[in-house]
Amino acid sequence: MKLTIPAAVTRAAQEFGDTIAVAEPDGPRLTYVDLLARVRAVARALIAEGLPAGARVAIWSPNTFHWVLAALGASYAGAAVVPVNTRFTGPEALDVLDRAGADCLFAAGPFLGRDRLAELTAAARAEDRPLPRVIVRIPVQPGPAGTPGTLDWADLDERAATVPERSADERAAAVDPDQVSDLLFTSGTTGRSKGTMSAHRQGLAVAAAWAEIGGLGTADRYLVINPFFNSFGFKAGILACLHTGATLVPQIVFDTDRTLELIDRERITVLPGPPTVYQAILDHPQRAKWDTSTLRLAVTGATIVPTVLIERMLAELSFQTVLTAYGLTEAVVATMCRPGDDPATVAQTSGRPAAGFEVRISPAGEILLRGPNVMLGYLDDPAATAEAVDADGWLHTGDIGRLDERGYLSITDRLKDMYICGGFNVYPAEVEQALARLEGVAEAVVIGVPDPRLGEVGKAYLVTRPGFQLTAAEVVAFCRTRLANFKVPRHVEFRTDLPRNPSGKALKHVLRKESS
Repeated sequence: MKLTIPAAVTRAAQEFGDTIAVAEPDGPRLTYVDLLARVRAVARALIAEGLPAGARVAIWSPNTFHWVLAALGASYAGAAVVPVNTRFTGPEALDVLDRAGADCLFAAGPFLGRDRLAELTAAARAEDRPLPRVIVRIPVQPGPAGTPGTLDWADLDERAATVPERSADERAAAVDPDQVSDLLFTSGTTGRSKGTMSAHRQGLAVAAAWAEIGGLGTADRYLVINPFFNSFGFKAGILACLHTGATLVPQIVFDTDRTLELIDRERITVLPGPPTVYQAILDHPQRAKWDTSTLRLAVTGATIVPTVLIERMLAELSFQTVLTAYGLTEAVVATMCRPGDDPATVAQTSGRPAAGFEVRISPAGEILLRGPNVMLGYLDDPAATAEAVDADGWLHTGDIGRLDERGYLSITDRLKDMYICGGFNVYPAEVEQALARLEGVAEAVVIGVPDPRLGEVGKAYLVTRPGFQLTAAEVVAFCRTRLANFKVPRHVEFRTDLPRNPSGKALKHVLRKESS
């Protein structure tokens, strides 16, 4: 099979036929045959609107079947997909659209109290910058149609009818495996995001590797909570299902009650997510009223994963397999645990190389990755690309880690997160791992804050489990029994939640700003 997304859509229709491809909660059920027909229709509509091959199609919308069809339809028409973070403000989204040179935008209508199109239009007027020529409104929530200057999702079939299927099929056949399939902008946790370019062959390869390790197949029903605009949600979600014939069940936004309801109602078998998702499910006071016995595979990561959490997931949620993985936008899935790994290995490592990657540790402790699925480069930024990927093809991740004798990778910390207390280097991940062992702690995040005597000292932000109360003195005393004095946090703050990016990672730069 040609390693392109359009070819994967066609093959899936031939191989998986009447298997349900997308099961929208309270919405349509699309078989893989239906999926191909609907993807073709979106591609024909884009062609009717004058989008050329190689165009860039942005999607600013939450997880629904519309996102799946828009992305695959854009690929089928020979365009590159530009996912846009749904948490972005109008000016932030406008910046991404402008830098990507987006020719078309699929955007959600009013949703969760925000009208993104109105925000975007206001930002464009304020900055005197143009909007994409074609804008399609996705009806995420019921509401009035006909936003001036835009198409509505319901208009696409009418536009598609003016273009023969043959034209879309010719566009799809012309797509090359090395062609840019998507422009994913990094999460921006350290500053302005960068546009990461990946090829069709790369997205499909990482999806296939992830699916193979997880044993994904046509019997699986995969609840996708990770946002589609994130590389994991798109590639280890949509593309992994396309590759294996699994049924994709999108969840529009994480809500513990809704997640438990969907697990029960949709007989979910595969549930990836950050540790906070599983912690929220385990600690739900009415969890027993929903049936979670169908769950078989969890894949997590993105932050510290306490061993006790892995043990509870296996014992209390019926998971047969819990895996951790490591990746980033520039590489997506680089390492992964394997079925059969014990809870300590799963909690304390991110597994061994996957998807053709090589992993090594630099003399400074930085994790370096090399392989066929390292990004093509950053959009319009050769200097940043050369800084990230050296002349020998090694991607410099900015993460600190170590490899054990089995080749399993442990993430120690981010280079930028290290702080120096009294002349000693402190890696917050080590402190966070210790805090995760304190009974009653659901999540711990540690940052360095200025100190007049020691330069910097640790500040711990803690979220406690329901029913538990802790004091700062108890936290510090616990740390003193497990950590060298310079690693013990000098400040403790309790929170009901933490600022996060859509992948579930705590935003340390936000916490630093609050502490400054």
